[in-house]
Amino acid sequence: MSNNFEVATTISDAISSVNYSPAHSTNLLVSSWDQTLRLIDTHAGTSGRELLQIDSQAPLLDACFVGEDGKSAAAGGLDQGVKFFDLNRGQLTSTLSSHTSAVKSICYNTDLSTIISGSWDRTIHLHSPQSQTLTSSHTLPHKIFSLSTIQTKLVVAMASRSIYIYDLRNMSEPFQRRESSLKFMTRTVRCMPNGEGYASSSIEGRVAVEFFDPSKESQSRKYAFKCHRQPEDDVDVVYPVNALAFHPLYGTFASGGGDGVVALWDGVAKRRLRQYPKYPASIAAMGFSTDGKHLAIASCNGFEDGKETVPNPENRLFVREMGENEAKPKSMG
Repeated sequence: MSNNFEVATTISDAISSVNYSPAHSTNLLVSSWDQTLRLIDTHAGTSGRELLQIDSQAPLLDACFVGEDGKSAAAGGLDQGVKFFDLNRGQLTSTLSSHTSAVKSICYNTDLSTIISGSWDRTIHLHSPQSQTLTSSHTLPHKIFSLSTIQTKLVVAMASRSIYIYDLRNMSEPFQRRESSLKFMTRTVRCMPNGEGYASSSIEGRVAVEFFDPSKESQSRKYAFKCHRQPEDDVDVVYPVNALAFHPLYGTFASGGGDGVVALWDGVAKRRLRQYPKYPASIAAMGFSTDGKHLAIASCNGFEDGKETVPNPENRLFVREMGENEAKPKSMG
């Protein structure tokens, strides 16, 4: 049986990202609009413990661990800077680069030891964590909403339903340019752990599953489906799908919506495995631990349009402890 519990935090504004440490399966990196980056041990005591809190000097829209030891992080937000943090010292140590608009998405590529940031200014910046410098900048045709990377691939979801796929070893041109399978604005994109493809979600209650292999056979496997819709007064109310997270071992994935619901999907069998009891507010961000045993879930109201003024805002953090076979696809027995 799985167990769901709330983590005690002092976060005072919307949570923008949650990422478990690659080195410590219960250490969670949390970025938020309250201008802080936090490291939380979600399993210390009965309701977790904040290990550190760093002033980021501006609201953060995304963050990621850098490296495999869980000692460094990068983050970006409304002040346009890509920040580097030393988590051992609990310090913001440098600004790696500056965009000319907000940094919307940031990720770390393990294979090439590269920090990648994407901005509303239509540029991608690549950085070296070793030298803490900008190594290259690339201009794209539209605002960047979400980045995800696996192996040597980078998926960039942009405005105008545009998706570019790059080989990070050759950033001069994307090796694939695609139009999203979803008819409305992309909310987030996440790569499959096996490197075969990615899932994306939209503001209109849909998720698409796509594959990198351009062959006709592989492309025939792509599909999209409706989710996060609630019947109200005989009308289907459609909610944005704000968050996606792949299970690192099984390749199944969770989706989190504006309806406060988290669902677990088997992308290969094209079926829903679980739908969990509703959370108090919109799901803003999610992330599995590297061992797949924990799913962190940020629940924040007023998250539908990125940032709204909400009376009595609720910014709450939950952890679902996954049962042994809870995220396992039926095909694995």
